[in-house]
Amino acid sequence: MELNRENCLSVLGHVIEPDLKKDIVSLNLVEELNIDQNRITLTVHVSNPAMHARKRMQEAIEFNIKKSFGENIEIVCQVKGIPAESREARRKILPEVKHIIAVASGKGGVGKSTLTGNLAGGLAKAGYRVGIVDADIYGPSMPTMFDVVNERPTMIDVDGKAMINPVMSYGIKLLSIGFFTDQDNAVVWRGPMAAKALTQLFTDAYWGELDYLLIDLPPGTGDIHLSLVQTVPLDGVVIVSTPQEVALADARRGVNMFKMDSINVPIVGIVENMAWFTPAELPENKYFIFGRDGAKNLANGLDVPFLGQIPLVQSVCEAGDAGKPAVFQENSVIATAFDDLVQTFVKTVETLKPSQTTVL
Repeated sequence: MELNRENCLSVLGHVIEPDLKKDIVSLNLVEELNIDQNRITLTVHVSNPAMHARKRMQEAIEFNIKKSFGENIEIVCQVKGIPAESREARRKILPEVKHIIAVASGKGGVGKSTLTGNLAGGLAKAGYRVGIVDADIYGPSMPTMFDVVNERPTMIDVDGKAMINPVMSYGIKLLSIGFFTDQDNAVVWRGPMAAKALTQLFTDAYWGELDYLLIDLPPGTGDIHLSLVQTVPLDGVVIVSTPQEVALADARRGVNMFKMDSINVPIVGIVENMAWFTPAELPENKYFIFGRDGAKNLANGLDVPFLGQIPLVQSVCEAGDAGKPAVFQENSVIATAFDDLVQTFVKTVETLKPSQTTVL
């Protein structure tokens, strides 16, 4: 076969985009195609920007081109995620959920899951319908925090289709990878397998009408995050950090990841956890053991909203271990801090303009 543009596009027409189920030519995913003697340079978009998905697409393209034009063809192929502005502007899943908000952190150990649980509890206290997806696949903690370790989701018939019915605790709907794995055994899954399992918590579950669905993401920035945000119609993300410099550096990377053109998820704001230490016997004292106002200054520097500061108090840990989030402790310092955070969070989410909301 002669190497020219027409024949090359014909060959690329046999390469299928796995998520969209059509070939990359008819989907207009071939952005650039240049042919110079035996050298082909092209840029192709895929719906999933995760590294493993881009690599599979590149391998499929190179295989088909070399099969048709010979092994001596030099191929320079760049694979990118589909730009956010060119995705469909409507939700395909979870249409009855008003706001889907991810909670993320650049690193582990900053209290992201604790904050997610208490934010959900505070929203439920305020009268909102709330759900949580525990997407922290390698360290699911929501079953423990809500005292439902021994619970298992049931199945429910929805319009003739069997769907997963989330577990209910404190008026909050919960689904976690922890419900489907042995609590004492490590979850050893590769990225694609983990991403597929998480996707089922959204596509195969019946969440019904919710005001807020919070997603407790794994720490870091990796394939699971990219795969998830390509599947789930996120309205925004909350970044959690401590005031410590090493945590701030990772939080900055987290913010930048969600601002990438291929992801483009609005930043609801940054929360500073463990902002200061307050001992029970000295409730008016504040000891800034991890630094002072680090996350607050980071938010200002990145020009993103600052949602508030949560102190480090012993009762937070004790409440989580006991299976009742600290936000439910009446007339306590920590409950007040979380209630204030909830008010700021709700106001900030409501100010997001429709054009800012990214459906992935």
